[in-house]
Amino acid sequence: MKSVFKILLFAMAMTTFCVSAYAQKDNRQRMTREQLAETQAKYIVQEMAMNDTTAKKFVATFCQFQKEIWALGPRPKRGVSSGTDAETEQAIKERFAHSQKILNLRHKYYEEYSKFLSQQQIARVYELERKMMDRLYHRSQKERLKNNK
Repeated sequence: MKSVFKILLFAMAMTTFCVSAYAQKDNRQRMTREQLAETQAKYIVQEMAMNDTTAKKFVATFCQFQKEIWALGPRPKRGVSSGTDAETEQAIKERFAHSQKILNLRHKYYEEYSKFLSQQQIARVYELERKMMDRLYHRSQKERLKNNK
């Protein structure tokens, strides 16, 4: 009887431990957009070994650029081909307009970066930013697949 009680007590302890460990895993906080942008900017600063003055300017400029991109709102949806020709044309034009707004912002911030970064540094910033976006995209796809199972 004592051994059965010990086994039952052990099983309950293990269950409690596993549930609390699982709950802690799920309670991790997601970063806000602002925190993510600042983290990305600091990563780029570190990768490029910028000095303190340049780093401060870059982080502030990068974060402001991200805020302006977010202000544009989400990308217009794709795949309206099941509608009429007029609806499809309107959807295509909306995507073009959104893409043009993004291009205008990229040009504006290219000019800002040019004030304190060399052209090679700007190219490296774009390269690092692209790699980060690819990693985030692939991570989100893995999460989506994991959650759909």
